[in-house]
Formats: sequence, structure tokens, C-alpha cells
Amino acid sequence: MQTNMNVHDGRELKIPRRKLWTVFKEQKYLFLMMLPALIWAVLFAYTPMVGLYMSFVNYQPNLGGFWTTLFHSEFVGFEWFRYFFTNGDFLKVMRNTLASTLITLCFSFPMPIIIAIAINEIKNVSFKKTVQTASYLPYFISWVIAANIIVTLLSSDGVINAILKFFHITNESILFLQNGKYFWWIVAIGNTWKDMGYSSIMYLAAISAINPELYEAAKVDGANRFKQIRYITLPHLKPTIVILLILALGGILNAGFDQHFLLGNELTKDYSDVLSTYSFRYGIQNGMFSYAAAVGMFSSVVAFIIVCIVNFTAKKVNGQSLF
Repeated sequence: MQTNMNVHDGRELKIPRRKLWTVFKEQKYLFLMMLPALIWAVLFAYTPMVGLYMSFVNYQPNLGGFWTTLFHSEFVGFEWFRYFFTNGDFLKVMRNTLASTLITLCFSFPMPIIIAIAINEIKNVSFKKTVQTASYLPYFISWVIAANIIVTLLSSDGVINAILKFFHITNESILFLQNGKYFWWIVAIGNTWKDMGYSSIMYLAAISAINPELYEAAKVDGANRFKQIRYITLPHLKPTIVILLILALGGILNAGFDQHFLLGNELTKDYSDVLSTYSFRYGIQNGMFSYAAAVGMFSSVVAFIIVCIVNFTAKKVNGQSLF
């Protein structure tokens, strides 16, 4: 079987399409190397999706096996979804989730790009490695430790209040973690501080792939460092930026559990309660497993739809997409 690929000098080039089995035989060792990853994906990514059925039943655990109890539970259809949309919590939880993720995105998305460009401009190799290492470290700190650092800094006698008093910006300590209007901004800055160094690795890898001759040619033409960044570095980073933006927007309903659970309290509950903490509270603490599964499934479906829409838009506008 043959297929036409392109036209050259007015003649059609016919390239034979090899059968899948032939490709498999020729590259059997590559496929064998993929096997562990394929098994992992099936066991831990796709098999658990059977549990989504819990969203459509009234599941109550008992002494029987999990699967037996699940598939013998009362089927209730979309009742749990209807309850989520009408019980009065939906608007508040969605507001908190979207506000937290969008503010975080505004901070955390451009910062890795800025850091990657700044690190790339450092000429001293030793200093460059030191800055890179320092920027990566917060990523490897657990949110339990990171939350304690943030709480200490923002306490009434912490460093932040001391600085504000020193510059006479305020005369009294500001109770940052007891006032809900500060909560989204605290989480956004905390997320950015923790992840920006590690996220910059992908941009640094993209920058390292740029042909150095382009910078040399720009220097000959009289371009300074800012113009080189504007006309060479940023255009070459554009494909990476588009792909990562699509992935970031796909997680717009994933505000993060750890930071909201650890930094939130009863005084800021109206601002800190997002989809992940909401489903945890009802699913684990209140034992409403089917309801929590329905909330999680709603979040995943919306995220998938957003990824498809953003991917389609990026493909139409820039010709670059994730798939």
C-alpha cells in the first residue's frame, strides 16, 4: 500500500507505508523499553478511572470487597452532581478556586520565563550555578515546611510586619492570615516562590537550543542584550510558552490542596475553601465518598474541555498546539 506524500519538480513522490508489525520487529527493543511505562500508565492512570462510577451511585463502604460494594450500590445517576450545583456551596467554591488559580497564574507563569532569561544572561559560571541551585531549592521543600515558613514571616511579629513598621507603612501589625482578603494573594505568591525556579528548567533547556550564531549576528548588527532577548530569545521560547500555557490553563480548577489546607483556617474559610479541600472535607471527613467523587469528576471534565478549547485556539492563532 502506498500513499502520496508531496510533490517535487511536478512529480509525485510515492513513499511506501510500512506495516505496523514490520516497524515493531525492527524497533522491538525500543518498544520493550516502553513496556514498564505502559504498564505503569495502565495500572495507575487508567485502571483507577473505573472508580468514576462511584459518582453515579450511592456508595457506602462495608465489610465486603470494594468492587463488590461499588457495583452493587444504588444507582442514582446525576443526583450528586445536581446536589453540588444546587446546595449553595457551588458558587463560593468555584469563586475561590478560579480566583486563586488565576491570580497564581498571573504570578507563576511569567516568573519562570523571567528567571530563565536572567540566569541565561549571567556570564560568571560559578555564580550562575549558585543562582540556579538557590532557585530550585524551594520546589523540593514540602508544603508543610513551606507553610510554616510563610506563617512565620506573616505573623504579627514576623519579618513582613517588622519591615512595614520600619518604613512606617503601618503602625500596627497586619493579621495577614486572619483576613480573608489577603488569602488568595498569599497563596499565589507562595506558589510562585516555591515553583518558579524548577519551572524555569524547561525554558532554560529551550534557550540552550538556540543557535549562538544568531546572537553573534545580532551583535554585529548593533543589537544590545535587550533587543537580543526581544527578537531572538522570546520568539524561540514561544512554542514552549504556548504548550506550558495550555497545560497551565488545563489545571485552572486545580488550585492545590496542600497550600489551602495548611494556610487556611476558620477565619479565612470563605476564601480558602476550594474544590480540592471541599471534596476532601465531604469525602474523607464526612464520609460522602460518592459526592466527593462527583466533585472531582466535574473538575476533571471541565479541565479537559478547557485544554481542548485553549489547544484549538492556540492552533488557529499561532499554529502551535499540544495535540
